Amino acid sequence: MKKIMIFAAATLLMGSCGVYNKYERPDVNATGLVRDAYNDADTLVVQDTASFGNLPWREVFTDPQLQSLIQQGLEKNANLLNAALNVQMYEAMLKAAKLAFLPAVNIGSTQPMGTIATTHIDPSVTTKTYSLPVSASWTVDLFGNVLSQKRSTQMKLLAMKDNQMAVRASLISGIANSYYTLLMLDEQLRIVTEMSQMSKETWEMMQKQFELGRIRSTSVQSAQAAYLNNQTQINEFKRQIRATENALSLLIGDAGHQISRSTLGAQSLPAEFKTGVGVALLANRPDVHQAEMNLASCFHDVQTARSKFYPSITIGASATFTNGNAGTMNPGKWITSLFGSLTQPIFNRGALTANLKVSQLQYEQAFNNWQNAILKAGNEVSNALVNYNSYDANGKIETERIEVLTKNVEDTKALYQSSGSSYLEVLTAQQQLLSAQLSKATDDFNKMQSVVSLYTALGGGGK
Repeated sequence: MKKIMIFAAATLLMGSCGVYNKYERPDVNATGLVRDAYNDADTLVVQDTASFGNLPWREVFTDPQLQSLIQQGLEKNANLLNAALNVQMYEAMLKAAKLAFLPAVNIGSTQPMGTIATTHIDPSVTTKTYSLPVSASWTVDLFGNVLSQKRSTQMKLLAMKDNQMAVRASLISGIANSYYTLLMLDEQLRIVTEMSQMSKETWEMMQKQFELGRIRSTSVQSAQAAYLNNQTQINEFKRQIRATENALSLLIGDAGHQISRSTLGAQSLPAEFKTGVGVALLANRPDVHQAEMNLASCFHDVQTARSKFYPSITIGASATFTNGNAGTMNPGKWITSLFGSLTQPIFNRGALTANLKVSQLQYEQAFNNWQNAILKAGNEVSNALVNYNSYDANGKIETERIEVLTKNVEDTKALYQSSGSSYLEVLTAQQQLLSAQLSKATDDFNKMQSVVSLYTALGGGGK
C-alpha cells in the first residue's frame, strides 16, 4: 500500500499538469452584430445601457387580459413543464456525479453468508457457520477523471436551465403574437363588416337606379358581386379567429375555447428601444448561453478523455464478521484487510485515442454552434429593429391614405347620385378604402409583432 501511494504521488507531480484545466471563454467574433436600422452601411455602437430585453414581461405586455393568458401559459404549458423536468433530471445526475468522490461501501457478497453442516463422526451434531462481509473502496481521482465528469455535468445542467429559459421566452412571445393576431383579425373583421354594409347600400342604390332605367343591369351585378365578396371575407376572418383561438388555447394548456381580449387600438407597447447589443446579447440570450455551456461541457469531456490515459488508483478495505474457526467458546470475530490497486492502460486497440479525438472534434463543433448562435442573435435583433421602423412608417402612410380614400368614397358616391361619375368609380373607391384599412390593421399587428420579436431576440423572458 505504501509503495502504491508513493508511486501515485510521483505520478501526480509528473503528469497532472494540465489535467485540472478549467474552462475559459475562447475568443469569438461579436463585432458589428446589429446593423443600424436607418443606415445600411453602419452597425450599432455597443452601449452599456439597460437592455430592452431585461424588462420584465409584465412591463412590456401591459394588457391585463394578455398578462392573464401569459401567466396561465407559464403554469400549464406542456413544453415548459417538460423543460423544468429536464432540469430536475440533470440536477439528480449532478448529485450523483458529486457523490462519485466518496468511497463505495457494500455489505454482503455473492458467497453464502451462512451454512449448516453435519460431521461424519456424529451426524446428529450440526456445525453452524456465518459471516457478514463489509467492504469499502475509493478511487483516487489524481488525474481529474471524476472531477472533469462532474464539471461536464454541471455545464449540462446550466445548459438545461438555459433551455428552460429559452422555452419560457418562446412561450411568452408565442402567446403575445397569437393574442395580437386575434386583435388584428377582430379589427379586420370589423372593417370588412362595415364595408359589407357600405357595399350593400351601394348595391341597393344601384338597384333603384336600374329600376328607374338610369343604368344597366351589369352595374347592379357588379355591386352585388362586391357585396358577396365581402361576405366571403367575413367568413374567412371568422374561420381564422376560431383557429387562432384554438392555437392560443393549446399554448396555455387548455382545450380550444373563446379567448377574452381587448382591441387592437387599445394596445400600448414601448416605442423607444435601448438594445444594449454586443455584450448584452451574450449575457441575456438563453440560447447563446446554452450554446456556450455545451461548449464548456465538451471542454470537460476532452479533459475526461485525456484522464483515461493516466493510471487508475483504487484503495479500499474489507472486514468480515464470522464465527469460522472460532471454536465453541468464541461465537465470532472480525477479519480485516486492506488493499490497493493501480491500473495503467497500455494498449486498448486505439479506443482511448479515438475517444480523445472524437471529444476534441465535438468541442470544435460546439464552438462553431456557439459562434453561429451569436451571429443568429445579432441577425434577429437587426431584423426586428428594421421591421419595427418599416411597419411604423407604413402605418403612418396608411393612416394618411385612409383619410384620402374615405373622402374619395364620399365624393364619388355624391357624384354618382348626380350622374357625375360611373358605378365603376364608386366600387373602385370602396375597394381601395377597404384594402387600405386592412393594410393598416396588418401594419399595426406587424409593428406589435416586431416588438415581441425584438424583446425575444434580446433575451426576453424576465420575471
